[in-house]
Amino acid sequence: MREHDYDFPLPETLGEGLISVKEGTPVHEYVRLESVHEGILASGEVSTTATGQCGRCLTDIAQSVQVEFQELFAYPTQEASEHEVHDDHVDLEPLVRDAVVLSLPFQPVCRPDCPGLDPETGERLADHPEREPREITDPRWDALAQFSSRPGTEDSSASDREER
Repeated sequence: MREHDYDFPLPETLGEGLISVKEGTPVHEYVRLESVHEGILASGEVSTTATGQCGRCLTDIAQSVQVEFQELFAYPTQEASEHEVHDDHVDLEPLVRDAVVLSLPFQPVCRPDCPGLDPETGERLADHPEREPREITDPRWDALAQFSSRPGTEDSSASDREER
């Protein structure tokens, strides 16, 4: 068994969309390599920082990324395998890349209760907590808004009166 700690700058950007780990970002990797009957078992942890934009209010965010991985690199046989031992070496790069990219959120937020943007003005609602967004109704429903939901009022419908 061997254990190694690596610190290196990321050679390429990982992830796309609203959040990603940019090229040159420092990455810390702890890896443990164990010899087993079928090959080499690689397990470890990767920690780095992802940057991007909040999916609700579009502010810049930085998020810590910590992922664990474990994979068996098999000794070469007649059957082709995605993860194989080549010349007593294992390539951890695809394994680490997949683990980091899959751990990134699809819709990142700056905080869990981020209210987003005001649909009318485009301002961040978090900067103006006293302001309530105005409820916008579809003008096609205006005719129905004239009816009252309480029976017995002047503008209640005839069917409401019949139910009594």
